[in-house]
Amino acid sequence: MSMKLRIDSVGTRIAAIPLVIIAALLLVVPRAEGADRTTQAAAKGTATTDMGAPIVVGLDADMSKGAAQGGEAIRRGIVIAIDEINAAGGVLGRPLKLVVRDHRGNPARGVDNINDFAEMEDLVAVVGGVHTPVALAELESLHEHEIIYLGPWAAGTPIVENGRNPNYVFRLSVRDQYAGGFLINAARERGYKRPGLLLWRTGWGRSNEKAMTDALHQLGQEPAGVQWFNSSQKDMSQEIKALIDAGADVVMLVANPVDGVMAVNSMAELPAGERLPIISHWGITGGDFHAQAAGVIESVELTFLQTYSFFEPPFPERAAHFSEAYCAAFGGCRSTADIISPVGTAHAYDLIHLLKLAIEEVGTIDRKSVRDALERIEHYSGLVRDYAPPFTSTRHDALDASDFRLCRYDRTGAIVPVAVQ
Repeated sequence: MSMKLRIDSVGTRIAAIPLVIIAALLLVVPRAEGADRTTQAAAKGTATTDMGAPIVVGLDADMSKGAAQGGEAIRRGIVIAIDEINAAGGVLGRPLKLVVRDHRGNPARGVDNINDFAEMEDLVAVVGGVHTPVALAELESLHEHEIIYLGPWAAGTPIVENGRNPNYVFRLSVRDQYAGGFLINAARERGYKRPGLLLWRTGWGRSNEKAMTDALHQLGQEPAGVQWFNSSQKDMSQEIKALIDAGADVVMLVANPVDGVMAVNSMAELPAGERLPIISHWGITGGDFHAQAAGVIESVELTFLQTYSFFEPPFPERAAHFSEAYCAAFGGCRSTADIISPVGTAHAYDLIHLLKLAIEEVGTIDRKSVRDALERIEHYSGLVRDYAPPFTSTRHDALDASDFRLCRYDRTGAIVPVAVQ
């Protein structure tokens, strides 16, 4: 008999314990349906039981596999936003409640999760992450059930450009169409002239092949080479050697954390004079990449795409407020350096506040009405940016290339902008 993982919470906080332990607990000890905890609002004396019935926000993410850190980062951003909203009286006099489902990076499981969410009373939206292949597989069910999908971490262009009308997907994340040009320009600005593409054999990899190839075509160039790898491939030496033999002077990597570690390991095994620098998409930062690549990461010049950094925030006062709340909520946090997978946390935080504005505008949690209202929000001063507007009827991506930056790991594993020493 199979058992579906169920994790229900109302602004639940979990202390920062090793993700391997979190994954084991998630897999072995699903929490009972009634085991909800109170929010920060309740702790301050504004008991959520004094409000109306909870409004449900779902989270469908990788919570136990290769990108579990990214899933947990998204969850933490949602939790902080929900705590703030509930402490101020909730939405329409009702508390927000977070319900988590673990898709484990498996598209079929993701579809099952969406169908489960569709049966939940008072569900207003589902936040999804980390994987593009999962989000793409879920599109049919999302639109069949008219479920609003808020995407803080999945970059495949077709997730939003999905041909549906009305479109229930709203993204505050990277879009590959924009990322391709950014990454190619980043390579050129660093003096590289012959980028070779090393891509995960998935819809996300194909999305990036198109984006980067299109960007190169605009410059009158072709990739030095294109090599593909499979999930959980144990060695990429052959693919890297093929790119070197084709004349590549930099590797453009599109990988999840586990496969990203394999790519760096394979590069590090080459003699120092033969190693190529790697410029990666942001997927590698969805797991504990730095720890998994310990011992070799120092041997490879590695930079990667990010949208937000607490080390160079666009609005320092907003970032300081958020960081204080984060460290108060999650054990083991002493400074912004301890915020795991920061883009997932920042994006999810802003999305929940945008959702609140949309619900308040229409005065209902009817999903069609809230969907329409998301297109009409005129302005929101967020953590990541000032949104003016975040979405329109023809644009469901809240970010663009102006939000992108190149980052690296420092010696402690913190993600910092390239310019930060």
